Amino acid sequence: MGAGHNHTPATAYASRMIPRMVCAATILAMFFVVELTTAWLINSIALLADAGHMLTDVVAVFMGLAAVILGRRGSSSPNRTYGWHRAEVFTAVANAALLIGVALFIVYEAIDRLREAPSVPGLPMIVVALAGLSANIVVALLLRSHADSSLAVKGAYMEVVADTVGSLGVLAAGVVTVTTSWPYADVVVAVLVALWVAPRAVSLARAALRILSESSPRHIDVDELRSALRAVYGVTEVHDLHVWTLAPGKDMATAHLTSSADSARVLHDARAVLSDRGLHHATVQIEHTAGIQECPDSCSDAVPAIG
Repeated sequence: MGAGHNHTPATAYASRMIPRMVCAATILAMFFVVELTTAWLINSIALLADAGHMLTDVVAVFMGLAAVILGRRGSSSPNRTYGWHRAEVFTAVANAALLIGVALFIVYEAIDRLREAPSVPGLPMIVVALAGLSANIVVALLLRSHADSSLAVKGAYMEVVADTVGSLGVLAAGVVTVTTSWPYADVVVAVLVALWVAPRAVSLARAALRILSESSPRHIDVDELRSALRAVYGVTEVHDLHVWTLAPGKDMATAHLTSSADSARVLHDARAVLSDRGLHHATVQIEHTAGIQECPDSCSDAVPAIG
């Protein structure tokens, strides 16, 4: 049993969103270069830490952009029947690894600088931090209106919002350095930024690896789902029940139901159970028990439940 899908709204959404994300990625990439260059010139580890976080913002926006573009293309190859949905997940793993690497490097470098903190001018830090805040605000405004329409876009938006914490930290370090000449302000802020980034990177990696291992989504209780399907009128057994996440926001399920009732009715009720739990992309196979009259030819014994 198939269902037609109207792709016009998705295409219109992508047409509006792609230019915004390209603009956002360009702004972030340009400012990353500025921040990294300034960090190297004035020997600021706090700016270097924020530049590392800014790089993850660039990756996050490109992830969102790729998800929107590839999602619009859909499945165009017989060898990739699911299309490119997993590209977002693989990129998330790379992004998390990059974040963790940057955080570890910053902490290592900060510990080394505690022995003898180098002189870091505060004024360039203030200027670059203010520019970074401005860039983050502009990008956040570009993405905010579409953040609720796509998990990939929402992830990029949240990364940009979170990066404002790093820019505020660099701004604070610059102000402290200018007003008190305390040599460790740069080091302290760098460590704080690293500690802010690391747990989020680990969480991102765990979420992505959970998807790649095809574990069941955290918000779905598989035992409860099995019980709910078994409670459907006419169902005598539930087996080969599998629930996994193809990509963020796209949960999948398959199930074999042994039934002593009409296939069409069992399928309808089973689809309702799955849909109530957000499983709109599911395939349900109905198998009749021995001695039960088969469904008429017009009723399929193996029908995909497609939302």
